[in-house]
Amino acid sequence: MTRTSSVVRRAPGKLFVAGEYAVVEPGVPAVLVAVDREITVTVSPLDGTGVEISSDLTAGPVRWHWAGGRLEPDTTHHPTTSDTDTTDSDSDSDSDSSSGGGGSAGSSNGAGNGSGGGAGGGVRGALGHVVSAVETTAGLLAEHGVAAPAMGVRIESNLHDNGRKYGLGSSGAVTVAAVAAVAAFCGLDLPAGDRFRLAMLATARIDPKGSGGDLAASTWGGWISYQAPDRDFVVDLARRRGTAQALRTPWPHFAVRPLPPPAGLDFQVGWTGSPASTASLVASLHRRTWRHSPSHRAFVATSTGIVHAVADALDKGDGPGLLHQIRRARSELARLDDEVGLGIFTTELTALCDAAEAVGGAAKPSGAGGGDCGIALLPAHAPHDISRLRQRWAAAGVLPLPLDPAPERNPR
Repeated sequence: MTRTSSVVRRAPGKLFVAGEYAVVEPGVPAVLVAVDREITVTVSPLDGTGVEISSDLTAGPVRWHWAGGRLEPDTTHHPTTSDTDTTDSDSDSDSDSSSGGGGSAGSSNGAGNGSGGGAGGGVRGALGHVVSAVETTAGLLAEHGVAAPAMGVRIESNLHDNGRKYGLGSSGAVTVAAVAAVAAFCGLDLPAGDRFRLAMLATARIDPKGSGGDLAASTWGGWISYQAPDRDFVVDLARRRGTAQALRTPWPHFAVRPLPPPAGLDFQVGWTGSPASTASLVASLHRRTWRHSPSHRAFVATSTGIVHAVADALDKGDGPGLLHQIRRARSELARLDDEVGLGIFTTELTALCDAAEAVGGAAKPSGAGGGDCGIALLPAHAPHDISRLRQRWAAAGVLPLPLDPAPERNPR
């Protein structure tokens, strides 16, 4: 039953620990951690019909009406300056190309996200992930013979500071939070697994290449091991059999499990001062002949081994072993960068990593690289080393971010 009062749901951002680039392949593992910055979505009753979406990162509310199962912007209500993006252009920022609420949303295909030209396309581009989340959840309702009620959807983000993006996966977080809030407002009591699947379907309508790692971290929180499903299978299943059947059917290759936090290690995050586009980097890699080459297969195999070793070190509480695997992950990304020339390691990211190793820790880019964030792990019993690390980062123009791992906050 639709609520007559507002529903609030939150979802955390995320960082990649290991497995970037390889995770786009179905069944290839990665390790991620949710962080204690989040996106909040509030869904409230709305007079009239349709949907009104507003965000603290856009110029004003945008009114939408339903047309054939998809939302179309009402040009009499939306502001002309609505091209501000509400999400990271990297979406996943996890180098899995689950890309952003920006232009890719405006040019998507499939059931529900066509670009639409002119102002409508620009509005959809700015709010693409939220729109797709509402459409996908409404589609599930429609399969049960229930029409989506009129609703206002409000997005508030602290994954940005004054519009500055850090690459913490805001488009994944907003999709997860929007699915949870809209579903609850419409009377659907969905477990975490179903919320993830709806968010994955919503994201795949925008970018079917995205691994969904950001969605998993935002859904389950904490430290997780994740393997992406076969997105072609998932999208085709939903198209042929419907959303409800897609929620019930096992997804090939998909797996997620919680991991314990690092034992005896301090987790640090540094921002390079330069935003990056995961979608652009991953798409560039996919266009190259390197993909599916022997070198590509070797990279995926090596990454898989590293990720399994990272998960094993976390399971066993093996801090030194985890540091060793993070150094291996950095080296493998550097080897990929040298071979393919993507620009993963900027000057700042290299300095971030070198500074951590200079004080006995380990560090690597988090996500696709090319800017955004890097992560570092250091022995927790040596606070002076953490202080030295931050000093070295400051000298290199790297901003320490006050982030900690976060548990899931969306209720069942």
